[in-house]
Amino acid sequence: MSVTDPSRSRHSDPDAPLPAGEKRIWPSFARGIVTREQLTTVRTMLREAGLRLVQCHGCFDIVHPGHIRHLRQAKSLGDVLLVSITGDDTMKKGTGRPLIPQELRADNLAALDFVDFVFVEPGPTASDLLEWVQPDVYVKGKEYEFNNDPRFAVERSTVERHGGRVVFSSGDVVFSSSALIAAMEQSVDPFHARLAQLTQSPELDMASLGDVLSQIRGKRLMVVGETIVDTYTMCDRPDVAGESPVMTLRPLEQRRYDGGAAIIARHAAALGAHPVLVTALPETAEGRSLAARLNAEGIEVRSLPLGGRLPEKQRFLVGTQKMVKIDQVEQYVLDAAQQRALVALAAEAAGPACDVAIIADFGLGLFTPTLTAEMCGALRPLVNVLSGDVSGRRSNLLSMREMDLLCPSESELRDATRQLSEGLPAATWSLLEATASKNAIVTLGGDGLIAFDRLAMDSQESSENGSFSRRLRSEHVPALSPMAIDALGCGDALLTTASLALATGCGLLPAAFLGACAAGVQVQRLGNLPVSASEIRKMATRVHGAHLTFATPDVMEARGIGPRRAVG
Repeated sequence: MSVTDPSRSRHSDPDAPLPAGEKRIWPSFARGIVTREQLTTVRTMLREAGLRLVQCHGCFDIVHPGHIRHLRQAKSLGDVLLVSITGDDTMKKGTGRPLIPQELRADNLAALDFVDFVFVEPGPTASDLLEWVQPDVYVKGKEYEFNNDPRFAVERSTVERHGGRVVFSSGDVVFSSSALIAAMEQSVDPFHARLAQLTQSPELDMASLGDVLSQIRGKRLMVVGETIVDTYTMCDRPDVAGESPVMTLRPLEQRRYDGGAAIIARHAAALGAHPVLVTALPETAEGRSLAARLNAEGIEVRSLPLGGRLPEKQRFLVGTQKMVKIDQVEQYVLDAAQQRALVALAAEAAGPACDVAIIADFGLGLFTPTLTAEMCGALRPLVNVLSGDVSGRRSNLLSMREMDLLCPSESELRDATRQLSEGLPAATWSLLEATASKNAIVTLGGDGLIAFDRLAMDSQESSENGSFSRRLRSEHVPALSPMAIDALGCGDALLTTASLALATGCGLLPAAFLGACAAGVQVQRLGNLPVSASEIRKMATRVHGAHLTFATPDVMEARGIGPRRAVG
């Protein structure tokens, strides 16, 4: 009786019927990245089937031609090849290593046809793993043949004590991962070079950033603005209608998110702050249901009762691609009494104990230029940090006065200041001058953001000096996400995080960096979801721990990278 060919398991159904006379040896998770428990199952089944296990161990930070030849030769020495890699936490290869996070290193190796299983070893050497797995053949590089490293001596002794053989690869092609990485870092692109520079700043060390995130907890935040329902309708692949050449979409699933000013409050709650949402809500079951949902998340809702229904923005998607957007929005029209009531409601919610107030104008008519200016005047003396942001062409950016932070996109900034071709510092200076505001974070989409703060100077020096380098200090933070899945809500996550960070007393750069981390988390998910402090901390840690790659566990899961894909 024969056994199943291991090479067939990668692409075939592991539970499919076998030809007569064959015996199954693979478990249902087939080949790929395995956990310790799964590897134990594999080892037991290999022994029962009489198959030889070959093991290689290393960092495999960059899989180069020397590695390929080494692993291919190793596979030829047995039936099944296990490659174990040193985990990120115990790799001792110098500053910035590993270059590639362990999840991606493991995935690279699992993609090779001649590699059957990959295991991430949490220890600094393979000695404990060898004691447990007891491979029939252990293959090391040619450079270890006359190596007196005591760590390898322990590994060799362990393998041979259990009856295994230690074999050295031919070494006919030699590459150095460390040398390759050093060469890459000499020619690294400007964005990654800028991130490497930023992580060396004392303001952005992980201890300082962690302190800021911890101090955000308990801060009181008030946000006033329109609440929007963001509806995602997931559809089957598009087709062309028979009666005319128009696209046809077939809805499969609908997801609804509380957006607009509500998502700002939700971000604040997820960061550990105490948010109050001041908004307009209809006196309907829909409005009451939204308030109840937000209350359950720890958000206090104070609403101005208006007629109509909640503004809704519908997006139809195929996969993660947005195909159609429909705005079911009726513009708000507030009379003078309602405008006064909204200002009073916001001022009461802010009160003397509020740390941060955010004015979020989504261009749906809740704010007029006059009302925006009145709102700023009422809130300015009540709070330590006053921030604002706008969305859409009907918003009122220039009416936001004496703000500590404004967070427009570049297009919103240029539309408001009518500076369409001038340099970004000139347009930003015009905004800060026109609004008498202190700081601005201008978002640049896939290019990240630039944080601008005004330098202290007297009015005569300001008028005589035409150089914006003397008027503004700017810091560029590149986009921290390697892949954008959904840009909706990134600006809200940035605004909330940066505003709360400023309330802790930190500078504009760490506030902008943490805001960029929040946006980097948000852009990697589908839908308008709140970003937590732990997610921001993980993103910041990932940026600090990598030189050329920037990916979070959420991105890797979305791409199908890691043990979940291989063993699910």
